[in-house]
Parts: sequence; structure tokens; C-alpha cells
Amino acid sequence: MTTVEKPVPAHKDRSFFGQPRALANIFGVEMWERFSFYGMQGILLLYLYYSAAEGGLGIEQATAAGIVGAYGGGVYLSTILGAWIADRVLGSERVLFYSAIVIMLGHLALALVPGVAGVTVGLLLIALGSGGSKANATSVVGSLYTRDDPRLDAGFSLFYLGINLGAFFGPILTGLLQTTAGFHFGFGLAAVGMAIGLTQYSFGRRSLPEIVHQVPNPLPRSRWTPYLVGAVAAAALVVVLVLVGVITADGLVTLVIALTVIATISYFVVILRNRRISIVERKRVYAFIPLFLASAVFWSLSQQQFTVVTIYTDERLDRHLFGWEIPVSWIQSFNPVFIILLSGVFAALWTRWGSRQPSTPVKFALGTAVMGVAFLGFLPFVGGGANSTPMLAMIGILFVLTVAELLIGPVGLALTTKLAPAPFRTQMVALFFLSIALGTAVSGSLAQWYTEVPETLYFSVIGGVAILFGIGLAVFARPVLRLMGGVR
Repeated sequence: MTTVEKPVPAHKDRSFFGQPRALANIFGVEMWERFSFYGMQGILLLYLYYSAAEGGLGIEQATAAGIVGAYGGGVYLSTILGAWIADRVLGSERVLFYSAIVIMLGHLALALVPGVAGVTVGLLLIALGSGGSKANATSVVGSLYTRDDPRLDAGFSLFYLGINLGAFFGPILTGLLQTTAGFHFGFGLAAVGMAIGLTQYSFGRRSLPEIVHQVPNPLPRSRWTPYLVGAVAAAALVVVLVLVGVITADGLVTLVIALTVIATISYFVVILRNRRISIVERKRVYAFIPLFLASAVFWSLSQQQFTVVTIYTDERLDRHLFGWEIPVSWIQSFNPVFIILLSGVFAALWTRWGSRQPSTPVKFALGTAVMGVAFLGFLPFVGGGANSTPMLAMIGILFVLTVAELLIGPVGLALTTKLAPAPFRTQMVALFFLSIALGTAVSGSLAQWYTEVPETLYFSVIGGVAILFGIGLAVFARPVLRLMGGVR
């Protein structure tokens, strides 16, 4: 008689570095998605403001930085749509799969369609696809663990490692192609990377737990048509506003900030007024508000790697190594290198400390303040000319930035799965990504300010505000922790 071996439940499976085996599949698709995302973003700003003779579009630098910030904010803003479709129509896993396809099509548009048309279509598809991927990949990872599983933070740190492996290799290879063959070859490589990730993920979909295929709060079929009509009408309105000049490239980042603020307030109101959540769950949502604000402040600085830091690197950093000038985009690979080196250390540290580790509010406070310190690190080099800032100084600044990120990035992802009310599992993840949307869009607006004010003022104000916010959150850490209802 043949005995059929039952699969090991995810919460008992320790076959992937002590984590569930299914984590490896999500690790892989997210790694390749980040390869394409950061590879493209590593050369995007340069493509926008470089002259036509250099292969770019010749857009004014401040406007180009605003576009990059608005696009980045749009990516995280679209997590709302991806999360809503997952929770009400398709489930997290299907949305993740279809989103990967949309992302690949967006990179192909950037690679094959020249000029502003390629940028418009490509960034729109990538923003929508990445939004669907982000919230749902995080939700799928969270579904592999029980709420009280002590491996949760460590699992998300490994997941974060996959993200940053892709983030490391993406700018390196696309930047190399951009400098040797042209921007469109770099964008094409991003499309190839996403195709690889999509292929490997398709082979492992069946190994995921059944819960990722479920629709937590199904939308009645009778209501599908009104929602579709509303979506088409909204898209048509945007097109009309662009054609008549209401929505312009210069004002795009302000529009994204406004939409993100409106969406955030609306989301908190909808969740807090829902009758299906318990009193404990409602208190946890209230506890998330100051953490949301800290996350937004943090990411408004961190995402300047793609705006202010890129401009600074292009114009001020000494990029000569052994007689060769490295591509601008390579600087963006230092942050993921440090994350790769340190994420295992942080995961082991949190696991070793267990219940003795700092609470989430304290981690957020430290992360925000440390990020402020990183930006103060620019002050000794303000006012210099071309090649005036040594490479070692930039590496040191990015190292401090990475320490700050590891205190907030993976911890924030894990936090959403802990605090999420049952009916809003994926949408709570999207709410966290709204904090990144707000921060990313603000980073584009700050980059425009960077081009207009003295550097001493810019870096002092930006760094000082982050430090003060971190101190304020630390002061109120205990009241926030009490609202979290047993979650640390």
C-alpha cells in the first residue's frame, strides 16, 4: 500500500533557512521584480534630463526630478487598487501573477517606444503593475506565518534580502548597458529580468497555501458593472485633464501628494468605521497612525536616492575608480549591498533577542532619527564643484541610510500583518505602502526645492526634521505600544 506524504503546513515548515519553503518562491519573483524596477529607475532620471545628444529627452532637471517622484509615489499609491482587487475580486496570489505581466509590458514599452510616449505608457504600466505586486507579495509572505510566529520578522528580513539582491544587480547591469549601448537597451534588460521572475514564479504557484487564493471580502457580481464604469470614467477624466493642460509635468508631483493624502485619510476612516473589526483591532489601527507618519517622513528622505542623490552623484561625486568613471546608477547599488550584508545580522539579532528586542515604535523612532543623521552627513561637502565629494563619503552616508532602513523597512512590512484587522488583511498592507507613496512623492517635491535653495539649508532642515520626529515618536512609544494590544 502506497502512503501519500502530506505537505508540511507552512507554519511548521522550516526547509528554507528555517522558514517555509514557499517563501523561496516569493523571494524569487520579488527579487527579479526589484531587479527590473530599480534597474529602470537607476537610469530613469538621467534619461529624462540628459540632452538628446546624450540619448535623453532634455527635460528641465527640476521637472524631471518631480516626474520621478510622482511616478514613485504613483507606484505605491496604486497598491490601493491592487489590494482592493485582491481582497474583493481575485485574491492576493492571482493579482500578484497578473501584476508581474503588466510590469513586464511596461518595461517593454520603455525599451521599444521612443520619446515621451514610451515614458508615459511605460511608467503608467509599471506603476500599476508594481502597485499590485507590492501589496500582494507582502500579504502572501505574511500568510505563511501565524500572527504569533516568532520567525515573522526574520522571514520578512529574508524577503527583504531578495528585494535587495535584485536592487543591487539591477542598477549595475542597466547602468552598464546605458553607458555602452544606450538607455533603451538598459530598459530592455529590465524587461528581460521581469520575464525571468515571472517564469520562475509560475512554476511554484501551486505550492503556496490555499489562503492566498481566497478572496476575503468578495464583491457581489451585481456590483461589478458599476465599478467598471467608474474606473473607465476616472481614466477618461485623467486623459481629458492632461489634454486640456490641467495636469502638467510640473504639477504632477503635487497632484500625487494630494491624492495620496486623500486616499490615506479615506482608508483610515473606512477601516475604523467598519463594524466587522473588533475593539482590539480598532485600537491597533489607531496605533498605526503615528507609525504611518514616521514611515512617510523616513521614505521622503530615503527615496531621494533616485532624485537628489542621483543629481548629486552626476554633478558632484568623484566617480573615478582606477582610471575609470563608474556609471551614475551604480551608486544606487551600495544601499542594497549594505542591506544584503546587514539583513541577516538584523534577522539574527531580532531572533536572538526574541521578546527582549526593542518594540516596533522604538525601532521606527530610531530609524527616522538615524535617517536624519545620514542627511546631515552631506553638510561637510556642501558648495563643492565637480568631483569634490569623495566616493568614501557617499558610501558612509549610504551605510547610515541603510541602517535606518533596516529599522523601518522590513519591520514595517511585518507590522502590517500583525496589526491588520481580518477583513482588511491585504488593504492594511496597502495602507503601509501609502506612507511610502506619500514619502516618495514628497521626495520629488523636495528635489525640486533642492535645485532652488542653498545646500546647507536643504540638508540641515531635512536632516533636522527627521531627527526631531524620531525623538518625538520615542517619547510616545509606550502609549502607542499599549494601543497595539499585545503586538510588539
